[in-house]
Amino acid sequence: MKHENPAKLYRSSRQRERLLALLRSTDTHPTASWLYDRLKVEFPSLSLGTVYRNLAILIEQGLVKKIDAGSTFDRFEAKTSPHYHLICKKCGKIIDFEQRFFPEVNEEIARSTDFDIESHRIDFFGTCSDCHTKR
Repeated sequence: MKHENPAKLYRSSRQRERLLALLRSTDTHPTASWLYDRLKVEFPSLSLGTVYRNLAILIEQGLVKKIDAGSTFDRFEAKTSPHYHLICKKCGKIIDFEQRFFPEVNEEIARSTDFDIESHRIDFFGTCSDCHTKR
């Protein structure tokens, strides 16, 4: 079942627009708290709850993705094109990996099963170069 409702309209929000712009300006895959800390300067009355609500709207609209990297906090990104993640198990850093292996995997699995594939996700876990150097 799809969670997206493209027909659902939301009032324009300056906070949401700035949140999206901030996410698009970084490749660090930030937490909601990181986003909140940076936006609080511009919007003094902003609450963390408002950040989460706006993230949920942006996710529903397909403009933002939530990344479950196995850490305590959800991470977010505005890059919605297909890509993989390299996730450091020591420091939690998430790095985008653009090269796509098996670009036809969705169609291949859909053909061989009775499953309507919308997308897939592959994450690679290991140690980043910074943590590897620290050893």
